[in-house]
Amino acid sequence: QLQFVESGGGLVQPGGSLRLSCAASGFTLDYYAIGWLRQAPGKEHEGVSCISSSDGSTYYLDSVKGRFTISRDNAKNTVYLQMNSLKPEDAAVYYCAPINWNTRTNREGAWGQGTLVTVSS
Repeated sequence: QLQFVESGGGLVQPGGSLRLSCAASGFTLDYYAIGWLRQAPGKEHEGVSCISSSDGSTYYLDSVKGRFTISRDNAKNTVYLQMNSLKPEDAAVYYCAPINWNTRTNREGAWGQGTLVTVSS
């Protein structure tokens, strides 16, 4: 059974940084393309970033390019999202999941509890 435990969220001022972590179990990370999705209040899930299973290629939502960096530690079965220069519009609950980057959707339907990111002065 696929399980994800996200952590690292919190309250940060605009311009600040956070590093999110996602510990996966029930499968090995290099089997799937893994991504981060976020959901702001009243909105649908939005694909933020993806790292491929094959060659580690990375992909980003246009609005976070140059500010966010996704990485993967296969030995720890953990995916990270380094978020810099945070903006109020980045505030959301962030989830990691196997992702179909073409559709920006969770391809397996399994969700963790997410981690809340609040960006406010």
